[in-house]
Amino acid sequence: MTLDFQAFVADATADPAVAGLVLKGSRAHDGMTTRHSDHDLYVILDDDDAASEPAALDGYRSARLDLVVTTLERFRRPAAWERYATARSQVLVDRCDGEVSRIVAATGRLGAEEAFRSGAALLDAYANALYRSVKNHRDGNPLAGHLDAAASVGFLLLLFTLDRRPRPYNKYLAWELDRFPLPGWESAALLDTVARITATGEVAAQQRLFARVEAAARAAGHAAVLDAWGEDLLLMRRPRPVLQLNEYADTMDALPGRGG
Repeated sequence: MTLDFQAFVADATADPAVAGLVLKGSRAHDGMTTRHSDHDLYVILDDDDAASEPAALDGYRSARLDLVVTTLERFRRPAAWERYATARSQVLVDRCDGEVSRIVAATGRLGAEEAFRSGAALLDAYANALYRSVKNHRDGNPLAGHLDAAASVGFLLLLFTLDRRPRPYNKYLAWELDRFPLPGWESAALLDTVARITATGEVAAQQRLFARVEAAARAAGHAAVLDAWGEDLLLMRRPRPVLQLNEYADTMDALPGRGG
């Protein structure tokens, strides 16, 4: 049996056991639909109707329609990997006096404690991958350095956690930054840097980016995570240029109380 999206929505809307219908995926992201896009749909049942007829359709998949059948109680607690999908979904039916819509809105905002705890873990993982990348390049192992650089980018998206937002899937990263920029970051420049690091593993690009991430992380209260790396931070940071003798003399002459 192959289900049609429009027909299924009509039938589900008429079913009293269905408390809500929520569209997710590319169909819920304006401009992201292609000829290959299917309809990904949450079918939310009243908690008392968990064993009703629509429950048997949980996990249904076809080329045009994928269904996740859940209860209102479970929908309130999305799995971590499903959080972004829920946060950017579209509510089609809400028979719960707006509760389904409120759950979707709340999913897009991490709690302060949750964001801080998750941000600390992601920051440490990002620093670890960055450190390994720079060290491998230094030690003459560019392949390992490149792979570690690419791995670091996944953890780098802790920037969304610092903004108390769920991290977008890679498919929607540019879409998300275009419509909902990260505070203090220019979206196009950030995407260009991420693309450059993943394509080349370039150390200087990683170190320049780390300087900004470090400042943002410290401002968010994560100094302890960074300081725990001790002198290894020096490898992650961009080295300060060494002044030539004439540059050093010019710098000294420019100090207050010196020169003519």
